[in-house]
Amino acid sequence: MDTSHGELRCVAFVGLGIMGGPMAANLVRAGYTVTGHNRSRAAIDRLVSAGGQGAGSVAEAVADADVVITMLPADAEVTEVVLGRDGVLAHARPGTLLIDMSTVSPRTATSLAEAGREHGIRVLDAPVSGGEAGAAEAVLSIMVGGEATDFGAAAPLFHALGTTVVHVGPHGAGQTVKAANQLVVAVNMQALAEAVVFLEKAGADLPAALEVLRGGLAGSTVLSRKKDNMLNRAFTPGFRIDLHHKDLGIVIDTAGDIGAVLPTGALVTQLLASCRAHGDGGLDHSALLRGVERLSGAKAPVPH
Repeated sequence: MDTSHGELRCVAFVGLGIMGGPMAANLVRAGYTVTGHNRSRAAIDRLVSAGGQGAGSVAEAVADADVVITMLPADAEVTEVVLGRDGVLAHARPGTLLIDMSTVSPRTATSLAEAGREHGIRVLDAPVSGGEAGAAEAVLSIMVGGEATDFGAAAPLFHALGTTVVHVGPHGAGQTVKAANQLVVAVNMQALAEAVVFLEKAGADLPAALEVLRGGLAGSTVLSRKKDNMLNRAFTPGFRIDLHHKDLGIVIDTAGDIGAVLPTGALVTQLLASCRAHGDGGLDHSALLRGVERLSGAKAPVPH
């Protein structure tokens, strides 16, 4: 065991899905003792195959942990796992550090921190950006809200998961920055989808066009990582439209709370809602392309 990890040696990881599974495996590779729990047994088995340990419940996973990481779909799941009768706060030892790496509302993040304080549990909100590929390659961007001392203690763990790790402020600040991230990504994805339809209808060489766009001011991580999805109409989810729609709901709700006017964000939220209404919610968010095709009079092909 690498003793440089200090007190955060034993990690409980709750939520081993598209993002959480590879993140937990990367912690194993970095030398941490990782015990994982997930609703589906197959995800637990994959972690065990990678050298981790499995737990049949949240209570079992967190009992001996120095740090608990949650990586779950939305506010309701995080709240249940953390605050429920069989949850983290009921079974983790006082002094444990809880790091929620899910994407939830800033309001939920601050509520969890307050509840943790009442149980003697330290809390950080540390959502991530980078998608499935970033999780697998351990190159995530991690934005962290909470106490600076807790961030410092968790820094080695964060650096095993990502390459851009920034303490952005107090509890809830990580989720606020993540909301902004999701706004920028969604608008970029919609713009890319519109550019693809525009180029195809104009008869341009699409692969060549996207390659030259990638090298200019129009270049972005969205274009680099998602152009093949759009070229091949391959929408196996790295990040589902359903989840991005949920995230933009957080953006719009928070904007209402603080008095920010986000017209483009509101429009893209509706375009994501349209994709969901057409049955595309389970596809990768690059399937916004299908929505633009429908608006442009083309029948969106069957995704693969």
